[in-house]
Amino acid sequence: MPVITLVARLATSAVDARRGVVRLHPEVLDALHLRSWDAVTLTGARATSALAVAGDPAAAPGQALLDDVTLSNAGLTDGASVVVGPVAVAPARRVVLAGSRLVRSAVPPATARLALLGKVLTGGDAVSLLPQDIAPPPGADVPKARRALAAAIGGAWTSELVTVSQADPPGPVSVHPTTVVGWLDGPTTADSPAAPAAEPRPSGRPAAPHPAPPAPPVPDATAEPTLPLDALVGNTAPARRLVEWLELTFSRPELLVRLGGTPRLGVLVTGPEGVGKTTLVHSVASAVGAGCVELPGPAIAALEPASAAARVQECLTRARGEAGAGRPVVLLVTDVDALLPAASPPPLATLVLDGLREAIGTPNLALVATTAAPEAVDPRLRAPDLADRELGLGLPDASVRADLLRRLLADVPLAEDVDLAAVASRTPGFVVADLAAVRREAAVTAALRHGAGSSPAEVPAPAVVDDAAPGPVEPAAAPEADGARIEMADLLGAVGSVRPISMSSTGTLQTGGLTLDQVGDMTEVKQALTEAVLWPLRYPDSFARLGVEAPRGVLLYGPPGGGKTFLLRALAGSGQLNVFSVKGAELLDKYVGESERAVRELFRKASDAAPALVFLDEVDALAPRRGGSTDSGVADRVVAALLTELDGATPLREVVVVGATNRPELVDPALLRPGRLERLVFVPPPDAEARADILRAAGRNTPLAADVDLADLAAGLEGYSAADCAAVLREAALTAMRESLDATEVTAAHLEKARRAVPPSLDPVQVAELEAYAARRAAD
Repeated sequence: MPVITLVARLATSAVDARRGVVRLHPEVLDALHLRSWDAVTLTGARATSALAVAGDPAAAPGQALLDDVTLSNAGLTDGASVVVGPVAVAPARRVVLAGSRLVRSAVPPATARLALLGKVLTGGDAVSLLPQDIAPPPGADVPKARRALAAAIGGAWTSELVTVSQADPPGPVSVHPTTVVGWLDGPTTADSPAAPAAEPRPSGRPAAPHPAPPAPPVPDATAEPTLPLDALVGNTAPARRLVEWLELTFSRPELLVRLGGTPRLGVLVTGPEGVGKTTLVHSVASAVGAGCVELPGPAIAALEPASAAARVQECLTRARGEAGAGRPVVLLVTDVDALLPAASPPPLATLVLDGLREAIGTPNLALVATTAAPEAVDPRLRAPDLADRELGLGLPDASVRADLLRRLLADVPLAEDVDLAAVASRTPGFVVADLAAVRREAAVTAALRHGAGSSPAEVPAPAVVDDAAPGPVEPAAAPEADGARIEMADLLGAVGSVRPISMSSTGTLQTGGLTLDQVGDMTEVKQALTEAVLWPLRYPDSFARLGVEAPRGVLLYGPPGGGKTFLLRALAGSGQLNVFSVKGAELLDKYVGESERAVRELFRKASDAAPALVFLDEVDALAPRRGGSTDSGVADRVVAALLTELDGATPLREVVVVGATNRPELVDPALLRPGRLERLVFVPPPDAEARADILRAAGRNTPLAADVDLADLAAGLEGYSAADCAAVLREAALTAMRESLDATEVTAAHLEKARRAVPPSLDPVQVAELEAYAARRAAD
């Protein structure tokens, strides 16, 4: 059977979240001789299976979009390679599940089978209880499954995971209405009369969708959330503010009217993905005794216009009906930017806005919308008669992350060496969903270490918390094996394997564990970078105490090959920062407004992942002197956008910008003024001592003969850059291999041949000009 190697990417669509679906480019489906809803095998660190669905034809054909659970089942991280191929799927005769105590005790096997209908399962996989409702198979009753799960375990059902302990027959199987589903050492569907259902398809292929897939139903009003307001770690203040607004609207409307106001409330809740916006709204609604009717923006936006309009109207009618019956109701529109986009809003947007405007005028009804991209929301939503108030949720800082970890790991056995504060300090930019993923990865690592020779079902999979879930659920049951503990190494390893949601779609600079202490020489340069970049992030209280603002940015300049990018990698490793690396020309776009939008999006993502460092490589190409370009003003507009982001009305918090260039005279002078890239740091060409350090660092894994004197070699490499020195060592190793593929060391003769073969790349004229520029800046 044909197979294709693709790049695994984390799917951000809420429609596909945890449904066991992988989005492939139509050309990839054709190459694999597949149709949508055929099953595929995904091979990474382990093999799993999923349903393949045609993705966006305009997307990159070399990528496979996987949800977080499928990505974890394949043992992959975002950006890793995955081998995709077709696979034969048999109808499951029997499936045995393992899960937390809450699920095993509260969810009947028949309800679990309803949730798994149409999914493709492999033994050992984690699988969510969210029904496959994108294109439900024959026999599936998605509304019934949702109601049954909500009744059994409350709002936690959307985030609960179970483990496939056994599947009969072995290999990938699909669950059908006649499949016997049961809990490990517990009841099965064979113990009670089976619910009436359609017969399974005779072939091994998972059930294909109907020619016109039915639309996902509008979810029922959610059950009481499991989290009280005090449990919303880091978000208690905005939660109480929303409680005040709702109580005033629902309980004291006459007071608002007497004071000249209106008894209507529309709120836009903003914040990074996974920070807990939906969780907060559900908890607040429960605290004020209000019902909550949810309108899922991405799911509605995915429908064709007529069905979408009908579903929106159905949801609004239901909310008005409950409010008319006398019970306060919160109409929650999740991810409203998908339903009401700012760019080219569809005709449906106008209908939705009219419907929301009519609904919000109903007594006892309040509108709350959530979004992770407030700039991408149709501005009409912020009209005075709609969502005229905004409530922002911020990223958790180190202390809040430590509190979140304590709550997530409260019932998990931990080793004595676990320091949650230290783990929290290693997770800049992580939100509660990311920390829950850390818990899950650490549990898997600990289970693999302690569970040798035992069934994998003995360790239930912990639940995953994300922004769509009503809140963090009860932690999974502790492993039954004696002595099983999560250790500090498990948590730190999980931190390294989990990519925060805020960084999921952005290229980052890999540090490789490098720190400034491992950079030889460059004492003055390292000190300048430490003061300008690390001190503001490590010691903000000192700056506040002295009444000064921290530097916004730094410009590194020096000859090519001098190690500017190497220094940035070391800086990021020393400060435990999220680093956004952008080449100069990557943000330039010929279409009007797109370059400015890309700049705004870059800084918004950096703010979401703070503390963060934005590295603008070849900044002279991105921000040249204004007025001299021939690109229809694109570069000028990009410079203006950069200046706005650096010192505009919205200040940067815990974000430092570092630019690098070998042509500083070409950078627009306005970018180098105080408050912008105000610190200019010259990275000089390495002297003999620095070249010796570079050679020792580059050759630490190269066996050198006794006759090799790196200090003497460095003295003879005048005019060589750091990259040139590394190239000399690399060429010397290749020279030894040319003489004998069995060579075991590099000799002085090999190094001498390499020195003659690798000429210096530094231009003396350019070096002199840069040194003169540095002297002029120092004199000024």
